[in-house]
Amino acid sequence: MSNAIFIKNIHKQVIKLKIYNNYMAKLHFFYSTMNAGKSTALLQSNHNYKESNLKTMLFIPEELKEKSECKIISRIGLEAKAIIADKKYNFLEEIKKNNHKEISCIFVDEAQFLSKEQVHNLGQVADELNIPVMCYGIRTDFQCNKKATMVVRLDENGKVVTSGKKVLIGGNDIYKTVCRKHFKELINST
Repeated sequence: MSNAIFIKNIHKQVIKLKIYNNYMAKLHFFYSTMNAGKSTALLQSNHNYKESNLKTMLFIPEELKEKSECKIISRIGLEAKAIIADKKYNFLEEIKKNNHKEISCIFVDEAQFLSKEQVHNLGQVADELNIPVMCYGIRTDFQCNKKATMVVRLDENGKVVTSGKKVLIGGNDIYKTVCRKHFKELINST
């Protein structure tokens, strides 16, 4: 390869890197029903960053602290340590304290438990610190009767629950994913 072609190719790569490094980070929310593999997808994405020697920060809400032993855990056995965010946790301030210029991505599991203020904080992380933020969770909870909700909570007798404690951590024995038609039927029968 001649020097001219080599220099031309290097110049193209430098321009690509400059464009890549000047992109605007975004706040993403990936949602689906229970048992759809959200935590697995989060952990897989985190693995891809780590494999490229890029630093990430992982968070879970305080509601999951005891059940998950401060980890993001998928149903297929993947897991990773996570920082616990209580309702007063300020993502922007805490990430700034953690040498944020070395952080390539922020991951938040079970984002439906975040407060409105915390969601705004995460938006500031993307906008002000230029760090992509990937949040995973369910879009609405079992108390909502909207078309997009296809999850029902069951009591110990298998009956649909539409009131009571909003935060209840559980799995296949408490929450069931159903189609839209059956969701409407189940909610209307309570």
